[in-house]
Amino acid sequence: MRAIRAASAALLGAAALAVTAAPTAMAVNNTPYDFNVTPSTVAAGGRVTLTAGGCPSSATVTSAVFDTVTVPRNGAATAVVDWDARPGAVYTVQFNCVGRIGTLNLTISGGTPSPTATSTRTTAPPAGVRGGVGGSFEGMNTAEIAAGGALVAAAATATVLVLRRRSTNRRH
Repeated sequence: MRAIRAASAALLGAAALAVTAAPTAMAVNNTPYDFNVTPSTVAAGGRVTLTAGGCPSSATVTSAVFDTVTVPRNGAATAVVDWDARPGAVYTVQFNCVGRIGTLNLTISGGTPSPTATSTRTTAPPAGVRGGVGGSFEGMNTAEIAAGGALVAAAATATVLVLRRRSTNRRH
């Protein structure tokens, strides 16, 4: 009976780890630097802010959807997305900091504004309001994944120990 409980607890723990693991389709930033593209979804002709936190020198940022940009050390730079960017397309943004390469995704939103049209109409931003941690989640880094895995493993271990203690107390 204990083997069944232990096996089910192990399977639940493995399932929890699989659910909390980062999807493989996400962009890769396997560097110690904090690269960021804000916003991650923008209309053609829009502007994005590029940062390379922690980079010891200036970083070079390239993409097929905007010209090459240099981000100064401890600073930010702005890039203008090309007007001919395809709506709904996902473009790769590549950061190069001291030879360390990191990539992030930039999604082009559905509507493309005309470069000559002017409007007095107020529109909502393409992404949610960035009002703190709840609206600013853009991905996980390796430390967050490891911390989440450790928490899941601790919870699974505690569950096994509680179930084991409970079953030994019921025997008379």
